[in-house]
Amino acid sequence: MPTPKTAPDLFSYPKYWAECYGTAPYLPMSRQEMDDLGWDSCDIIIVTGDAYVDHPSFGMAVIGRFLESQGFRVGIIAQPDWSNAEDFKRLGKPNLFFGVTGGNMDSMINRYTADLKVRNDDAYTPHAEPGKRPDRSVIVYSQRCKEAYSEVPVILGGIEASLRRIAQYDYWSDEVRRSVLVDATAEILLYGNAERAMAEVADRLAAGVNIRDIHDVRGTVVVKPQVPGGWTEIDSSRIDWPRDISSLQEAFGSSPYDYKEEESCQTEESSSINEVQPVRIIPMPLHREEKLNPETTCIRLPSFEKVRNDPSLYAHASRVLHQESNPHNARVLVQKHGNRELWVNPPPIPLETPEIDGVFGLFYQRRPHPSYGNAKIPAYDMIKTSVNIMRGCFGGCSFCSITEHEGRVIQSRSHESVLAELEDIREKVPGFTGQISDLGGPTANMYHLNCKDDQIQASCRRLSCVFPGICKNLKTSHKQTTELYRKARALPGIKKIAIASGLRYDLAVEDPEYVEELVTHHVGGYLKIAPEHTEKGTLDLMMKPGMGTYDAFKKMFEHFSQKAGKKQYLIPYFIAAHPGCEDEDMLNLSLWLKKNKFRVDQVQTFYPSPMSLATAMYHAEKNPLKRISYKSPRLYTPRTLDQRRLQKAFLRYHDAKNWPFLRQALRDMNRSDLIGAGKHQLVPEEEQKGQRRSGQRVKTPGTFQKARGGQWDNRSASKSKSTSSRQKKGRRK
Repeated sequence: MPTPKTAPDLFSYPKYWAECYGTAPYLPMSRQEMDDLGWDSCDIIIVTGDAYVDHPSFGMAVIGRFLESQGFRVGIIAQPDWSNAEDFKRLGKPNLFFGVTGGNMDSMINRYTADLKVRNDDAYTPHAEPGKRPDRSVIVYSQRCKEAYSEVPVILGGIEASLRRIAQYDYWSDEVRRSVLVDATAEILLYGNAERAMAEVADRLAAGVNIRDIHDVRGTVVVKPQVPGGWTEIDSSRIDWPRDISSLQEAFGSSPYDYKEEESCQTEESSSINEVQPVRIIPMPLHREEKLNPETTCIRLPSFEKVRNDPSLYAHASRVLHQESNPHNARVLVQKHGNRELWVNPPPIPLETPEIDGVFGLFYQRRPHPSYGNAKIPAYDMIKTSVNIMRGCFGGCSFCSITEHEGRVIQSRSHESVLAELEDIREKVPGFTGQISDLGGPTANMYHLNCKDDQIQASCRRLSCVFPGICKNLKTSHKQTTELYRKARALPGIKKIAIASGLRYDLAVEDPEYVEELVTHHVGGYLKIAPEHTEKGTLDLMMKPGMGTYDAFKKMFEHFSQKAGKKQYLIPYFIAAHPGCEDEDMLNLSLWLKKNKFRVDQVQTFYPSPMSLATAMYHAEKNPLKRISYKSPRLYTPRTLDQRRLQKAFLRYHDAKNWPFLRQALRDMNRSDLIGAGKHQLVPEEEQKGQRRSGQRVKTPGTFQKARGGQWDNRSASKSKSTSSRQKKGRRK
């Protein structure tokens, strides 16, 4: 059984000589600020697609302040003019490297809706002004850095780079693109929350190591000419292997999969003494029969060229990558891009509580850089009084990329650290009224929830700890969270704490005390939760719990709301057009919504974000939650605009604009029985000639039609009492 991996303490590296300059009020964005600090140059310059907000919810601030704590002089170039390289020279040449990030969001998701329409605002820009970052920002920024100073290394990071670390399906161009590291011409890519990898890489560069010699750091991706000699390569570059592959090997005598000679990376002197070690190749179906050293074993994914041309191989590669996501047992992944090898090191070791406390305890001003003046930055306004209490998510929802970025192991802060940040907010945030907008993270209630046994966790390869059911080895007590809520409310100056992060209600029902605490003190009338769907087939593909769990939580929520003397409501969120979701599934969901008197306004259409398992479903029309073969059944996927529009319309069955579309769809589905004004019908009949909808008078004398609270009334405008009474009896209740 694998043992849990360890790593040096995050703050144990020797400080760089420039620590004598101390802590900057803000990381400088101009030469004048550098002069004021007494700097002649920056050691590291971070280029970001977001406005610079010195707050621990903004990636560039976290990495910048962390590097500063290690003694480096760090500058920020925020939202530069990318039309040429001049703006990338504004702080001069960095002594060590450029760090490039697209920002807190993938630049393509930031700019385009799920329907591929251009958004008219950007929440991470002053005044929400759109167009302040290029598409595929990481690639463009990296190339401009190289134009500015070709000899300076470029290190990629942030969620855009993280989710594009291998060949990935790109929804916006409808094709598989190469790893962003290859397209950006950068030296190294850091994926996930990158403090640990950044600490090691920066320490080595500061010691004079050439960046091209840094190829073994966890949480990094590099390009190599070949797999090093002496390594064992598990060949997972194909599917549908011969059934009796062992016999096939014997028939060949020396197996075509046994060894591969590689060019030696050794010097002439060393190679004359030692024989060049070959790379051993083992077909994926046979690797469990071998005792392999995980430190010198890699898994070969299908090449970029193969996954670009073969969607089934793409789905297979996605499945393998997700199975190699546990930092304690993951192996190196390699993927050919042309004649080069993309080398993906295992994920970084999660931060321990004192380490993550240290990151959040760094000096942050908690406000935008002064150069923005009074400009509103919507993303900052949204989070300026929120506190991130943990990282990671073990939910494994197939449509979500949080797990692929932050990992499945929960990294939690201590109570003391969170309370200190609350006090920091109270003292630093202008106009603070005592209202905290959130205590959460990727989810609201995974704080300090981890595996009961470190050894079991180290060997686990489950994609989710809560699907298809909650793992028996998972801690489900919310005691730490409940106690934190109570301590936070007791702080002087803190009047109200809301919980805005998504709630995993399948976990919450395991701890009624937590639900009571949440409902009694932290729900402001409405609580948003995300069942995502009602139909089991679709929910299974989403890796979400069934509606029985929702019903159990709803019952508990209503009980504790009543006990607290409050009228409070659940607001469920749903997704339309998820891969595998049939039109009949959406019809059943809309009938559930109508039965439960929900009229949702904000609806979400599935967005194929890079690297998620659901995106692999969307592209390949196969299910990577199961072993992929060319005989795997085709997965229905709503891909066309009309298909996606119809499924979205089912979520908004009450919107008159959708009725013509839904009527035709219901007829096509042989469900005309759902057209009408009856209690169990979904949309009304077509209006008579000359009528106008929504309570306006029509040309037909004396009648009108009016929508009222989701109920349709067809009444005579005549003052005849008998006519009015007769029609009222037929009115839908």
